[in-house]
Amino acid sequence: MNKFELHESIIKNSQITFARSGGKGGQNVNKVNTKVCLQLAVSAVGGITEEERMLLRNKLSSIINSEDFLYLNVDDERFQELNRKIALSRIENRIVQALVVPKKRKPTKPTKASKERKLKMKRIRSELKKYRAKVW
Repeated sequence: MNKFELHESIIKNSQITFARSGGKGGQNVNKVNTKVCLQLAVSAVGGITEEERMLLRNKLSSIINSEDFLYLNVDDERFQELNRKIALSRIENRIVQALVVPKKRKPTKPTKASKERKLKMKRIRSELKKYRAKVW
């Protein structure tokens, strides 16, 4: 996956709408549309294979609707342009993180030394408990 190609694809294929935002901004929030609502079709994301697209659908299912669109709302800042930049970077980061495949864990067995240490600690604990017992 080429990060530049992904970035260009997101900018080109995303649909951005603006809405009135709550939060900081005083009376300005009642007048100016600063909240950014970003919508991106999963099928329009460029630079990824079909398997990666399926992985993306599985991992980001919480922000993908039934029409196969990624949704993201940002109203962190008072300025529309800042919120737009934040939304684009967040969606890109989420896509990149969703496409990371974790390495498979190779199961290991305890070493001989660790087994011996475990047995030694069990013997010590056993001795302590043996001396705690009441003498008849």
